Amino acid sequence: MTDRTERDRTAPSATGRVLRPRAWPSPVRAMTRMLNADGSPPVPTPTGTGRSAVVDCALYVDGKRQPGDWTYADALAAARREEHGFVWIGLHEPELAEMTAIAETYGLHELAVEDAVKAEQRPKLERFGDVVFLVLRTARYCEHAELTENSEVVETGQVMLFIGPNFVISVRHGDACRLAPIRADLETKQELLLQGPWAVAYGVTDRVVDLYLEVAEQIEDDLDVLEAEVFDRHGHGRIQRIYQMKRELVEFKRAVVPLQRPLMTLTSQVNREVPKEIRRYFRDVQDHLSRTVEQVNSYDDLLNSILQARLAQVTVDQNNDMRKIAAWAAIAAVWTSIAGVEGMNFDNMPELKMTYGYPVALALMLGVSLALYRWFRRNGWL
Repeated sequence: MTDRTERDRTAPSATGRVLRPRAWPSPVRAMTRMLNADGSPPVPTPTGTGRSAVVDCALYVDGKRQPGDWTYADALAAARREEHGFVWIGLHEPELAEMTAIAETYGLHELAVEDAVKAEQRPKLERFGDVVFLVLRTARYCEHAELTENSEVVETGQVMLFIGPNFVISVRHGDACRLAPIRADLETKQELLLQGPWAVAYGVTDRVVDLYLEVAEQIEDDLDVLEAEVFDRHGHGRIQRIYQMKRELVEFKRAVVPLQRPLMTLTSQVNREVPKEIRRYFRDVQDHLSRTVEQVNSYDDLLNSILQARLAQVTVDQNNDMRKIAAWAAIAAVWTSIAGVEGMNFDNMPELKMTYGYPVALALMLGVSLALYRWFRRNGWL
């Protein structure tokens, strides 16, 4: 590996580490040769935004974080000199140029680097030489005062981990799961960090799955509200809201369900890369994930039942409306038929000379209408 650090801007300490001054930001390093083909100095690759995606870069030795500000190249070199040392680099939505420079220093495969930049992957576990690439989809619940047909219920993102012999690189996309609290919590557990980079992988995975459980519990509350509205006699229970909830549940399901296979691989007895102690921790995470998957599947079935019930209610309401219309049409037909007969202009009609013919006709129409109205009411048509 070729060291890409800017040696002229740093000075080695007594322990051999190169400390980065706090006054200037992390540089963006491009993947270039020391000299171009024509012998001219290399041209830096622009990043577009000019910011560094490195949120934190720390060296851990014997489970303890070492003081100082480290560049990722010097931290890796120091970790390789220690028997129980590793580097944890935290990145947030890196651009291709900076990710490529880190990949050159740490020996990351170009396909995994491309996946880490694009962040459009389903949960998976892949191996590239000595480096394991773990993809997680994060999720968090979006608070809302009322569930509407446009409500965002679940926000998703991604966390990708490059796990090597002396390092772990976390790449975060979105804000569904922040990693700073995870790092702070792990730094209080020296015995766990002694297990190396896989301890970080466990900590991140455990937090992601815990968020799944929190989201599942809050989605259950929304489903209870939907169910109550659908079966409420005076409620509306609009179908658009049910469809929106189903779409959000599908997005959440895509984050949760595919993670089962990677966790099964990590907890397998034949997997010798993951320390035995860490495999026990991963089995606990797998149990939590299994419970979440069961909840999500049950929510999906419940939501389908709610949708079918609402569609059945719509059909019943339409039938009731049609019966009411038909009943009133029958009542109106009485008036139309009698008035039509009495209104014919024939010379020889016996009713034409009746003194009380008009009130009798009105009384007959009213009487028949009242009789029909009572009959329809008794049979539930009105």
